[in-house]
Amino acid sequence: MHPRFQRADELSRIAIGAAIEVHKHKGPGLIESIYERCLMHELKLRGIEVRQQVQVRVEYKDLVFEEALRLDLLIEDSLILELKAVEKVAPIHKAQLLSYMKLVDAPVGLLINFHSLRLVDGVSRMILHGADQHIT
Repeated sequence: MHPRFQRADELSRIAIGAAIEVHKHKGPGLIESIYERCLMHELKLRGIEVRQQVQVRVEYKDLVFEEALRLDLLIEDSLILELKAVEKVAPIHKAQLLSYMKLVDAPVGLLINFHSLRLVDGVSRMILHGADQHIT
């Protein structure tokens, strides 16, 4: 099991609750950046450490460099939130989230589409392969 999986799992429930709170107050139809700022504030009100635009180490063959990753929110280095305000979530959105999760070694990620009438219908949860399994 990934060492941060249990905390990420717990944080995912908190993050979904915070996103529902933002959606309840703001409703669908706004631009993504508004939801991002409101959700970041809501998470901080709940005592959760959250960061944006995280610097990550990228390795490719013999090349190693630091790059600012444009992920929406990283919670306690364990959970990534990728926020959307789109008519329909595309497969590339899920692929992007999974790539971010691998780069920062976050065991859990949430793709949240604020365009949904009911926010719970716009939440997709992703888990890194094997992150939730016990190694025997």
